Amino acid sequence: MFNDKSILITGGTGSFGKKSVRTILARFKPKRLIVFSRDELKQFDMQQEFNDPCMRYFIGDVRDANRLVQATRGVDFIIHAAALKQVPAAEYNPTECIKTNIDGAQNVIHAALENEVEKVIALSTDKAANPVNLYGATKLVSDKLFVAANNMSGGHCTTFSIVRYGNVVGSRGSVVPFFRKLIAEGATELPITHPEMTRFWITLDQGVEFVLESFRRMKGGEIFVPKLPSVRVVDLAQAMAPDLSQKTIGIRPGEKVHEVMCPSDDSHLTLEFANHYVLRPTIRFTRVDNDFTVNMLGEKGEAVAEGFEYSSGINGHFLSLDEIRQFNRIAGA
Repeated sequence: MFNDKSILITGGTGSFGKKSVRTILARFKPKRLIVFSRDELKQFDMQQEFNDPCMRYFIGDVRDANRLVQATRGVDFIIHAAALKQVPAAEYNPTECIKTNIDGAQNVIHAALENEVEKVIALSTDKAANPVNLYGATKLVSDKLFVAANNMSGGHCTTFSIVRYGNVVGSRGSVVPFFRKLIAEGATELPITHPEMTRFWITLDQGVEFVLESFRRMKGGEIFVPKLPSVRVVDLAQAMAPDLSQKTIGIRPGEKVHEVMCPSDDSHLTLEFANHYVLRPTIRFTRVDNDFTVNMLGEKGEAVAEGFEYSSGINGHFLSLDEIRQFNRIAGA
């Protein structure tokens, strides 16, 4: 699907962007693979590792609509991964989060339509479902913008979809490297925000694979949600440091005890497939078929029961201590 195509990744120097570049180069022969980000040092470092002739590096910010239009000329596919993602930072700096996560999303949509991009997938988060924090609220708005963009395309060929998943094991700023740092520094205890806290768990490889596969599945307007295991944060601490005690320090600003990816309020929109769920759009499209029970790969989904909720706190699969350690090893965390 990506052979001889031009692909642009916003936030391309981040954890997801780098893994996407590595995966695409290993499996496909793209015409151009464009890294779009605002950090020149990270781009310089990345060029030392990824210097295939198809690689292009654009310094730019998703807040800059004109720069995005320039960068997306001749592009076939966009993976929109750029975002401000730290929950407490967003609580203290709300307007900055809005500028990147909402205004930036609209700029990506505009650039994609302006340049007749074929398909766009935007990365979302479990925090966008029934959001209680600013970050989640901005990503919910972003999700709505990308869904509605399928009705803005008019005579354009562009289709937009969303991928929503949970915590990426070992990603920058996440709990696993934080615990690793404390353990390496000789901490005598690990801080736990809440003893009942749970999270969905996914490796970076799994996240990238799911996004690439969603390009093949998408009709436009869906929110794709992978089926994932959950982890109890107290079990994570126990698996990583069985000899250290745990200290409850209280929930951080904007933090939830459990995360939700398919809210019960959206159960009438939710379809279950073999390894993922799809949330259908609440609006009807004038150009795109709204029957999402069969995707572009011919996979068939079934409506979930009324009131169904996909929550990390009531998930059918919780990782054991050994499974947590295995996940960490696979993720290199």
